Amino acid sequence: MISAFRNTVFSHYLLNPKPFFPLLLISTQNFTFVSSTSSLCKARSHSTFLSTLMAGGDFLNPSSDKLEKQFEDFRHHLEESGNLRERIRAVATEIDSVTRLIYASLLLVHQSRPVAEVIEKAKSQIGVLKELYSRLSEIVRECPGQYYRYHGDWKSETQTVVSLLAFMHWLETGTLVLHSEVEEKLGLTPTEFGLDVDDYLIGICFMSNELPRYVVNQVTAGDYDCPRKVLKFLTDLHAAFRMLNLRNDFLRKKFDGMKYDLRKVEEVFYDVKIRGLAANGDSTGEKQAQGQS
Repeated sequence: MISAFRNTVFSHYLLNPKPFFPLLLISTQNFTFVSSTSSLCKARSHSTFLSTLMAGGDFLNPSSDKLEKQFEDFRHHLEESGNLRERIRAVATEIDSVTRLIYASLLLVHQSRPVAEVIEKAKSQIGVLKELYSRLSEIVRECPGQYYRYHGDWKSETQTVVSLLAFMHWLETGTLVLHSEVEEKLGLTPTEFGLDVDDYLIGICFMSNELPRYVVNQVTAGDYDCPRKVLKFLTDLHAAFRMLNLRNDFLRKKFDGMKYDLRKVEEVFYDVKIRGLAANGDSTGEKQAQGQS
């Protein structure tokens, strides 16, 4: 229709060099305006329809309410978890401070101080550790079944505690402190808040790192039988660890480091033995070390 109209106008223009254009413009503009107005009215009607539905609660509201409620629950859960984690970290920080005091006391044993005096000073902090672990246990019990969710916030401090307790126990008895003995010293109960096995084993590996230095300082002070005792202990401990099927993780790396501790003690023992300074007593440690090599 529009094409026919245009052809008619064009023919009129050819016949009449001075056509009456205002009529043409008005007609064309009116035609276009009507079409545009119709489209605009349709768009406005559609927009009004959607707005009415959304305002009246008939469109997307049920799923929107569920989504909002879900994320509101998430927010409360994360806030509670964050507050709990902050309380755990606060106690872990206090545990770390106490372990630093114990370690500072035990360092005196490398200066040939009397062992009884050094251990007595270090033991005075064990009661503080027991109280702190009691507080930590109460916090974790507020979220049953979530022990390993928050375990990473105190495991490093616990591994250090185990190493210090094991070193003190060895200085007193010459033997390895057992897992159950560490739990008893810290007031832990396996059923509620126990000592993780990996934390115990890593702590024992940390303790073995102190023995080569202790041996060197003791030999310097004139205790030539110390290398033999430490060599026997480390050899037995290394053999016990070899019974475990360890994964390629942090515990495995610490166990591999124990081999170097054992080698350092062997070198000191052999040097003392060659110089004729070692006692001719029990040579079990030497034989076992040779077997391990």
